[in-house]
Amino acid sequence: MDIKSLLDQPHKLPTVPAVVQKLIASFSDEDVSFTVIAEQISADPALTAKLLRLANSAYFHLSRSIGTVDEALQMLGFVMVRNLVLGNGMSAAFRNTKGMDLKQFWLYNLYTASSARWLAGKLALNADLVFTVGLMHGLGQLQMHVAAPQEVQPLDKAVPVLDAGRAAHEKATLGFHNGEVAAELAKMWNFPQPIVEALRCVPDPLAAKEFLPAAACVHLGTWVARHAIARTSASTGDASFPAEIARKLGANAELTLQELPPVHELAAGLEDMLA
Repeated sequence: MDIKSLLDQPHKLPTVPAVVQKLIASFSDEDVSFTVIAEQISADPALTAKLLRLANSAYFHLSRSIGTVDEALQMLGFVMVRNLVLGNGMSAAFRNTKGMDLKQFWLYNLYTASSARWLAGKLALNADLVFTVGLMHGLGQLQMHVAAPQEVQPLDKAVPVLDAGRAAHEKATLGFHNGEVAAELAKMWNFPQPIVEALRCVPDPLAAKEFLPAAACVHLGTWVARHAIARTSASTGDASFPAEIARKLGANAELTLQELPPVHELAAGLEDMLA
């Protein structure tokens, strides 16, 4: 099995909704029309209802309620609305994935994205890009389970999907890891190159030819998310903490993470996005 065979199966590739395709295209379109995007979202009643519920959630701490997609775009900003719709579209595209606890998996992705976004903001990095990478970094795992369930099943028994050593085990067993699969999916969907390369590097940021801070933030976010899912204390002093990656990211990264609010608070209200 190789990455090409995972993606060269049209009947096993996720179907991305038209509005999500339009939003992906907007990454490289400086003249994107907010009106057109709002109309496309508004044409989907279920998506509109979910977006408005999310916009009015505790996550955004808004002083007034939002009643329309136009208001959501104005109050939250186009980038955040795009991320919300992308996350919803991706979770819907992989809704029938077998062999995984999808509720747990998407919660882990959300916790990863939220904690990585918080860290990126504190380090003056592109927090919105980091949030996008965090939401999408697990797509390779999903595609592997959809396209090659028999090959992946022994991996699941040997090393759980959310285990910190999963990507290394994949690399040793298959010759590639889930980050590379996620990157190729993003490339196929015409995501911008910075997102593609960050996805490729998330499992092992130090192995990349060029160190990418976005990938490092998300990698640290996965560490936070694993502890949150396992309901264990995430102390930067424990043996599992990726200290070398934190040091490479910046002198303040480890100290900053010690100030991280509870991740369930960072993600409060966003769980419906991936339901």
